[in-house]
Amino acid sequence: MDVVPGAWRRTAAGAGLLSPQGEVAPTIFAEMSAAAVRFDAINLGQGFPDEDGPSVVLEAAKDAIAHGANQYPPGRGIPDLRLAISEHQRRFYSLEADPDTEVLVTAGATEALTATLLALIDSPEDEVVVFEPYYDSYAAVVALAGARLRTVPLRLPDFQPDLDQLAAVVNDRTRIILVNDPHNPTGAVFGPEVQAEVVRLANRHDAVIVTDEVYEHLSFSAPHVPIATLPGAAERTLTISSGGKTFSATGWKIGWVHGPAELITAVLTVKQFLTYVNGSAFQPAIAVGLRLPDSYFDDARATLLHKHRILGDALRTAGFDVHPPQGGYFTVADATTLGGADAMAFCRALPERAGVVAIPITAFVAPEHHGDYAGLVRFAACKRVDVLEEAARRLAALG
Repeated sequence: MDVVPGAWRRTAAGAGLLSPQGEVAPTIFAEMSAAAVRFDAINLGQGFPDEDGPSVVLEAAKDAIAHGANQYPPGRGIPDLRLAISEHQRRFYSLEADPDTEVLVTAGATEALTATLLALIDSPEDEVVVFEPYYDSYAAVVALAGARLRTVPLRLPDFQPDLDQLAAVVNDRTRIILVNDPHNPTGAVFGPEVQAEVVRLANRHDAVIVTDEVYEHLSFSAPHVPIATLPGAAERTLTISSGGKTFSATGWKIGWVHGPAELITAVLTVKQFLTYVNGSAFQPAIAVGLRLPDSYFDDARATLLHKHRILGDALRTAGFDVHPPQGGYFTVADATTLGGADAMAFCRALPERAGVVAIPITAFVAPEHHGDYAGLVRFAACKRVDVLEEAARRLAALG
């Protein structure tokens, strides 16, 4: 008897979720985290902070628990959080979002993305276009939805796409153009010409734009500009974000998606059969966070940029060629000069060699494209300053 349905096996295998033996394939993140424990290494691999977020937000969660917010919240999310999300979009971007029909609270941005793709993919002929490297869940979700993943490479030195290549990939089978900005893992922020071309192509080919903007308040060179603000974009764009990165509360898994009511209804139709609801006490706390003064968001951005500079200086001293990020949690460095032409092998040796954990960029790239990113390594800067300084001391031994 085939206990595990063949269709699931094919989907999981296509997404890289199964080993050739049919076992669940461990992710590079799990492997590197285990190595951090084994060698007592500093884990700069996974993107989670080691400091708590603002106390007023933490206290709001405690207060919500104490006052009974411990049962199922409404399926769309508690009204005050949906209102706070709507206020946030208007305050920072002049975007209007009806909190009752155009905002949906989810179990993090990952569920928002999953529910969106499952809701909008209609056929195995549908294609989802992403920039490569891409956050690893994208390929898995596209496979789960039964669609075809199409990629557009991001090239050094600034990890921007070639617009002719983008135009060549997007076609009438393109159902979704998925844009992660600021971008994980590269730290790129896409310029106005890239955003405008995404909108032009989406309109030309009647595609939906889905944006992953979880690092929206961690854009260093200029304020974040959502694609939904561009002419001709709002009516076909679903904007996804979350509170985890902004408020250093990645474990709370409070995300959201906003966009046209008919698209939000489609996403809700799927979302209700995934987690149904989550984070009853965390939802009012994130609402408090979204209403914090501008000084909080400015300070959070400045603090992370300072940490990136500490990390970047350490990597240069160790002999890496560093590509400073324009936003987000991560700094990308080229390990070729340190014998890291094979970044996967380099990262597997690094915990024992230097007592530091990092992730190869090839973990975010289809196997056939590994050669284009073979020496690149991603380091997380979202750690305490003293931790980054200790990592700097350890990495210096490589130079």
